[in-house]
Amino acid sequence: MAESRIIAIVGATGAQGGGLARAILRNGAGFAVRALTRDTTSIRARELADLGAEVIGADIDDPASLDRAFAGAYGAYCVTFYWEHLSPDREIAQARAMAAAARRARLQHLIWSTFEDTRTWVPLDDSRMPTLMGRYKVPHFDAKGEADSFFADLPVTFLRTSFYWDNLIYFGMGPKPREDGRLALAFPLGDKKLPGIAAEDIGKCAYGIFRRQRSLIGKTLGIAGEHLSGGQMAAALTRALGREVAYEDVDPDQYRHFGVPGIPEMGNMFQFKRDFEPHYCSVRDVRFSRHLNPDLQTFDIWLARNKHRIPIK
Repeated sequence: MAESRIIAIVGATGAQGGGLARAILRNGAGFAVRALTRDTTSIRARELADLGAEVIGADIDDPASLDRAFAGAYGAYCVTFYWEHLSPDREIAQARAMAAAARRARLQHLIWSTFEDTRTWVPLDDSRMPTLMGRYKVPHFDAKGEADSFFADLPVTFLRTSFYWDNLIYFGMGPKPREDGRLALAFPLGDKKLPGIAAEDIGKCAYGIFRRQRSLIGKTLGIAGEHLSGGQMAAALTRALGREVAYEDVDPDQYRHFGVPGIPEMGNMFQFKRDFEPHYCSVRDVRFSRHLNPDLQTFDIWLARNKHRIPIK
């Protein structure tokens, strides 16, 4: 029997990497999981080990640990964790370190989880949205897009993801109570559609990319479970929660001043998705995403499985 090809998965205990690790462990198809994590004793790390993963300690801020983690692997899933530290410069350094380690290890296939560099559409001197941190419009997009060049000479597939529906659970983006007792979903999207996806489906789509081996190397692929307007999301939430949820379109500048950490960046992000909807949606092909992952969830299916986890005060 041929030896399984090792996929080194950065952030294997997180949302994207965890989805990929579990997809491989459940289906196999000639791949084996090397799960990279800073804490090999965590509950999620032990769960992956119990499922058959090789769990090793690695830190994307530590190039030497990446060399050890990538050694002997066939491929790697590379992702950064911007919301942990809110530093685009650190994110760029981490991407550079992963690309360099992949080059030294002579990996045969990488997936780099990335986004558009919004400065291509909204230059820094463009007053439509404020410049943040001196050199970014949407830092967690722009840093990843800027880092694409580090991977350009490698056997890489660039994977552009979409809005996590899981943000309704973890990032306080779910429906909020209004004064009249109804719930409201507030986004600065106007009537535009927002590509969204279940976080675990990102990993399953990545598994579909690895299964196609070298045919998708050099490609930039966008994935989404559905493209939905704010009104359509609110209607789905109404059905799932059994309570009326209204969609409230918020001006991006008003949204940027909600007074919570990271909100100016989120305001810019939503404005970019709104103002450049034709591009943003067109490169996130739901049909192709389902081709990669036949179990791709719709928003209704995701809600049926997760509605009890959405905090409603």
